[in-house]
Amino acid sequence: MINIVFLATPEIAVNSLAALAKDEEIDVRAVVTMPDRPAGRGCCLKEPPVKKCAKEYGLTVYQTPSVSKDAEIMGILKNLNPDFCVTFAFGQLLSQDFLDIPKFCTINLHASLLPKYRGANPIQQAVINGDSETGITTMKTVKKMDAGDICLTEKIKIGENSSVPKIVDEISQKAPALIIKTLKDIYNGKLVSVPQNEDEVTFAPKFTKEDGLIDFNLSAKEFHNKVRGLQPWPVAYLCRNGKNIQVLETQISDMPCDNAKQGEILCIGKDGMAVKCSDKAILIKTVKPESKGKLTACDFANGKRLKKGDVL
Repeated sequence: MINIVFLATPEIAVNSLAALAKDEEIDVRAVVTMPDRPAGRGCCLKEPPVKKCAKEYGLTVYQTPSVSKDAEIMGILKNLNPDFCVTFAFGQLLSQDFLDIPKFCTINLHASLLPKYRGANPIQQAVINGDSETGITTMKTVKKMDAGDICLTEKIKIGENSSVPKIVDEISQKAPALIIKTLKDIYNGKLVSVPQNEDEVTFAPKFTKEDGLIDFNLSAKEFHNKVRGLQPWPVAYLCRNGKNIQVLETQISDMPCDNAKQGEILCIGKDGMAVKCSDKAILIKTVKPESKGKLTACDFANGKRLKKGDVL
């Protein structure tokens, strides 16, 4: 029996925890997650998705904003004497004292093909950069961020119109098998991890709200990729007349626009609002004006009395 401690918080990790809990060769001795947080208009405390899943399988759950600084939980985990700790979108820095707890190592699942896109937003960065593929990597955790030896990887295609939520869902579905194979192969001496090539390292840092600002100086492809990649946060937005307009859905258009100005509206129809970017047209399909609900671009344009030839 392989004994593990599972550390995670968001929805993307739920399928992995469920698979580990159901595997007859694995004993999930404890789950560690972030504390409940206020949510909604009533600010009622909301349990993390991983906590809900752990309770469904009768697993012991510990909650802390920093496991490495929580002496009580650290003591409990040491007494559990796990073979592995497993982290997946845990979002906490881990001390060497923590990394020394498991007999074998701490395994982290990272949502990129390392050494590409170390850091907080690997999926979003891959989409923003227009990559045709991303993937998932299991790695041995070290103190340096996402720098540990690679165990296993699996590639995932990114289509021209693939959204971040779609890719997140695919990673959530494929991650359990990769994590379980990694644990079993290391435990049985069948897997030799490989050091990362430091010459190929790139990073995917955290975003700020200001990173969402876009304009029509971008190429149509850059505009489209930012709209796809800046979901679910900070969300791409245009600034018009001092108001922010979130752009939620776009499509690259082949509409002729050689004689148009950047930002000029080429046409408005039921399919959306075509606007000239630096090179070609982008079809804006769905928007969310400041302090309002989601609208089709056509309804938005009609409400603002926009017409062909206007410049946004």
